[in-house]
Parts: sequence; C-alpha cells; structure tokens
Amino acid sequence: MQHFLTRVFLIGVILLVSNGCSLPLLRPAQPPTGSCTLNLPTTTSDEDAIRAVLTAEGVLVVKQDINGLMALWADESFVADANNTPATQDDDELWRNKDAIRHRYVRIVFPGAPTASKPMDIIITLDGAQAVITSTTHIGNEISPAGDHWELVKVDGCWQIKSLTFNLEPAKKK
Repeated sequence: MQHFLTRVFLIGVILLVSNGCSLPLLRPAQPPTGSCTLNLPTTTSDEDAIRAVLTAEGVLVVKQDINGLMALWADESFVADANNTPATQDDDELWRNKDAIRHRYVRIVFPGAPTASKPMDIIITLDGAQAVITSTTHIGNEISPAGDHWELVKVDGCWQIKSLTFNLEPAKKK
C-alpha cells in the first residue's frame, strides 16, 4: 500500500509540473523592494517608511551603492530635471525607467562624489497607496529651497520611488 501511495504522489507531482504549475516552495523568492529593503519594524507608519526611503536614497548616493539605490525605485519610474523652469516642461530632461535612472546615478551623480545628500523640510501628502512629497534639496553645500518633488507608491506593502523632479527653483536673473 505504501508503494502505491508513493507512486500516486509522484504521478501527481509530475502532472503538476508538466502542466506548467509549480509548487509554492519551488518559486523563486522575489527580492524586497523600496522600504522593505530597509529592515524597518513592522509597526512603522507609512509616513516614517516614506521618510526612511528618502533618507536611504541620500545615504546610498553618498555610498555610491547602485544596487541599493535601484531597489528603492518602482518599475516604470522616472527622474526629471526641471532645468529651473518649473512652469515649462518642454525643456525638462527625463530619465525614464530603471535602466536610465541607473545610468544617471552612475554617469552623472556619482562622479560628483557628494559627501552628503539629505532631504530636509519634508512635506508628505498621502492618498492611499500613493504619496506626494516635497522637500528642500541639500546636497553637500548646495541647498535648493524649492527642492524636490517626489512621488512614491506602495506595492505589496513596500513604499517605492515612482518619480523625482528636481531643479524646481526659477532661474536666477542676471
């Protein structure tokens, strides 16, 4: 009888696999993303998790940790340089999707070797699984009061960066 049950079990497994099904234990684990990469306590509020993501982005820029940075970004995200003309989007420089954002960090941000990058004066507006954040930019000795405009989304319980727009200060008149 035991031999019969073993055969039935093996046939069942073969049928599952041959039909394209997989056992939950055989599925590859998805790596954590966004705020879930930061080992925050499970009791962390959404606002604190969002602040942690923004702070981590600055720390990881200084460390030049590209893999850590990319784990914070959502799929189909973007970075926009408003070119000091916040009312005009025609002249914005865009980096669309994670490959372009990775390229921006490696080719533009890291060579500047910032020794500090920290968001300040953070204002968070939550709307369910979406958040809009404004902050004062503070990179090294540079402080830009009009700051940055961030958008984050909550996916599978993890806050991820959806977009960043910077250089929002109007150009200084000469």
